[in-house]
Amino acid sequence: MPSLPTLGYLIPQFPGQTHIFFWREILALERMGINVALFSTRPPPKGLISHKWSDEAMARTEYLGNMNPKHAARAALGVSPAIWAKDVMREGRELAKDLAIASAAAQRLKESCARQGITHVHAHSCARSALVAMLAHQLGGPTYSLTLHGPYSDYGLGQRLKWRHAKFATVITEKLLNELPDQVGDDRPEKVFVQPMGVDVNVLKRHAPYVPYQMGETLRVFTCGRLNIVKGHQDLMQAIRILRDRGLDVRLDIAGEDDEGGTGYRKTLEDRIVELGLENHVTLLGAISAEEVRRYLLDAHVFALASWHEPLGVAYMEAMSCQVPTIGTKAGGVPELIRDGRDGLMVAPKSPESLAGAIQLIAANPEKARQLGLDGRERILDRFNCEKGAELIARESLDLRISKEI
Repeated sequence: MPSLPTLGYLIPQFPGQTHIFFWREILALERMGINVALFSTRPPPKGLISHKWSDEAMARTEYLGNMNPKHAARAALGVSPAIWAKDVMREGRELAKDLAIASAAAQRLKESCARQGITHVHAHSCARSALVAMLAHQLGGPTYSLTLHGPYSDYGLGQRLKWRHAKFATVITEKLLNELPDQVGDDRPEKVFVQPMGVDVNVLKRHAPYVPYQMGETLRVFTCGRLNIVKGHQDLMQAIRILRDRGLDVRLDIAGEDDEGGTGYRKTLEDRIVELGLENHVTLLGAISAEEVRRYLLDAHVFALASWHEPLGVAYMEAMSCQVPTIGTKAGGVPELIRDGRDGLMVAPKSPESLAGAIQLIAANPEKARQLGLDGRERILDRFNCEKGAELIARESLDLRISKEI
């Protein structure tokens, strides 16, 4: 049997504040004996680099995004227009622009993979990184695969082109798989798997039992997500105001930062906290480390994330893995993770009243809270362990290596 390959692993703007699940998967691959060569388009803004492992990850990552005229010229000469002509004709000049921007990075990726003996790259994105991987392959470089992490509309033009040449792909929910025929038609690869991202259940666990809220203490609510309107933090704040008006002593800690590193939507949320009179009861923690997230989870009575749109939700998984009673919204793929009333509670998005009701239900029912936490942990163990995604990528990449050597 041939030795395990060095796997190329391409992630846009790595390592960002939400990239802990990538790092978990990388470590899982390495525990399997697979060498992982990290590539990215460019580093994230400094305000979004928050993890203890971020420096190590950046030191290991080759950034492809610096435009190099030599690489761009080689790429332009090396890829036949027949590969992308019909896509550009169908989708327009913006796709041609994206291809041109991606070309230099593709040439650099191809050359780096050749030096390292990398025969396959997994692109954990269906945006421009996928174009980079596709072009590198067309230049004579490694085969590639894709993971779709959210709605197709979030990942730009050229979806048919990106998927057409991929050896395999994964999508994180059944919902996204069902939408695939309308998005890429016959250009889907032969193998497409439903494989959610996951969490490290050996790290995200309790060493002491969960203790439900007791009357007379402060009810501690925690949430974690980018500071963006679609994460619904403003709705959760409104729910906190409702609960305080009902006489419940409750506070909310919000982990996460906006995409500008603190100069964007954070300002809107800061103003909203003042408008609601919650200055002493809601704290914006910024982008914090995975270790700090775990500490807040283990201290929380309730985890709630009020997303308007959510492909699936790693933050929910982290809370459930730590046996924290979890409240989610009926948005996107979340119902494939949380089964309402069984391993968490679900409410409609954009509904502060419903959020307040769900939080109050958990606070008033300590045995229900405890059971939701236990069942949430079992749900993660069964379906959302990070080892599962690593095993799939390793298996399919290794199969490609064997078939090529034969």
